[in-house]
Amino acid sequence: MEKFQQEFIEFLITNQALQFGDFTLKSGRKSPYFINTGVFESGESIKQLGYFYAALIKQEFGDNFDLIFGPAYKGIPLCVTTSIALANDFKLDKFYAFNRKEVKDHGDKKMILGHQLKDGEKIILIDDVITDGATKFETVEMLNNIAKIEYTGLVVAVNRMEKTADGLDAFKNIEDKLHFPVKAIVSVREIIDYLTDKEINGQVYLTSSKAEEMEQYLKEFGI
Repeated sequence: MEKFQQEFIEFLITNQALQFGDFTLKSGRKSPYFINTGVFESGESIKQLGYFYAALIKQEFGDNFDLIFGPAYKGIPLCVTTSIALANDFKLDKFYAFNRKEVKDHGDKKMILGHQLKDGEKIILIDDVITDGATKFETVEMLNNIAKIEYTGLVVAVNRMEKTADGLDAFKNIEDKLHFPVKAIVSVREIIDYLTDKEINGQVYLTSSKAEEMEQYLKEFGI
């Protein structure tokens, strides 16, 4: 695991974006952990979050893209902070764009804000997590109706390594059907391996017993 990935896990846990307990997910599954990048509410924390996304993008895709696209709503701050980090930390000055969910009947009625997509441009999609991938298919369909673009890949914060309701690997399902790679800054397996019984700032966030609950969850729902 790269140093920035280790730092990212500690960043998630110390900012309570990664929590352990009993959570009901959108899918209805009862999960022993929960990830929410929406908790980053200060300039410093959202700046750091952008750095981790940018580090992954630089490592996986280099300079092979033109634009970062973030689907509304969580993708909006993600695409902005990531594009800033790419410019500041990696000297990659790229466009960003995001969509509205509601159609406006006045003023600027465009569905896409930020850079206006052009035929032939290469896009990286960005989001927080993937559950079943449904919103990603909707996003691609929407973008394909706007311009003839190419997809470099999709990046998310954490790979939960779960099956969809039909028993498919959520990441591989997107890769197989949309024909572009899906990358995560870290996986739940890397979180378990790195955090179990590890003391961070004098505190153990993931005990062996909670890690075992996560292992049992992955046995039932994991890929």
